[in-house]
Amino acid sequence: MADDTYDPRTLIADSSLGILATIRANGLPQLSPVTTVYDRDADTVLVSMTAGRAKTVNLRRDPRAAVEFTSADGYTWATAEGAVTLTGPGTEPDGPEVDALVEYYRRGAGEHPDWDEYRSVMVSDRRVLMTLHIERVYGEKLR
Repeated sequence: MADDTYDPRTLIADSSLGILATIRANGLPQLSPVTTVYDRDADTVLVSMTAGRAKTVNLRRDPRAAVEFTSADGYTWATAEGAVTLTGPGTEPDGPEVDALVEYYRRGAGEHPDWDEYRSVMVSDRRVLMTLHIERVYGEKLR
């Protein structure tokens, strides 16, 4: 029996792993496990990804996505859907694109032991920050 008081954003906020669904050129979904950070104030889901990967290419072509979250016991799930913006990749370690990735890291993991190294890696890895602006969220708590 479903819990009628369940707020799917609770699971989204408590989760750091999700399955990102993007749309391939042929219309089929492309699914990727991703590390997520939820910004409750902005009602957005943040994901760091690499430029050139299928999910990034798909989102540049069609900036719509969904992220599905499942509890460890499998009885609670939540899906967030919406339009996406991509920031990056940055070309300068101190540029605004890398600043956005620093904020993502801080929200998800706290302080990094070596921010200069982190910033350099974000540029060399061609990292991109995806921001999913939640337009629809739904889910269930079955137990």
